[in-house]
Amino acid sequence: MKNLERATFAGGCFWCMVKPFDQWDGINRVVSGYSGGILANPTYEDVKSGKTGHYEVVQITFDPKQMPYEKLLEIYWQQIDPTDAGGQFHDRGDSYRTVIFYHNEAQKIAAEKSKEKLAASGKFKKPIITEIKPAETFYPAEDFHQDFYKKNEADYLADRAKSGRDQFIQKHW
Repeated sequence: MKNLERATFAGGCFWCMVKPFDQWDGINRVVSGYSGGILANPTYEDVKSGKTGHYEVVQITFDPKQMPYEKLLEIYWQQIDPTDAGGQFHDRGDSYRTVIFYHNEAQKIAAEKSKEKLAASGKFKKPIITEIKPAETFYPAEDFHQDFYKKNEADYLADRAKSGRDQFIQKHW
């Protein structure tokens, strides 16, 4: 366990951010939660109010020998609209904005390089606005939100279908 690292990504609704990471070798755990705000131990309702400053995030525990951080960044970029400053897809508001929270200097450098590479690719006509920030305290979300795609498959699929996320991913990737 001591060789495991953490990665924390905000990519809109955390329900939609778990499954893309959860299915790879080298991923130990993906936890939905909140980070980046001012309130200790926020609830979903606190965060949804927009008054806490938290983002909905996923925190990934991974083995970098099996799943390099750079690969996690590739997966991350392919799940979001990195040009949208107002949220993600049908989820609007500050808690749904995109951020890469880095846990060490190597992650910061890798995140910056991957962002520069994406910007230079010409894949998007608008600027890449996803922020790269130092990791802050992570608060796991309530049990109801954990592994939502497994526990509530029909609701997950319905929410994902109406969000526009899959259409965006198909168009750009």
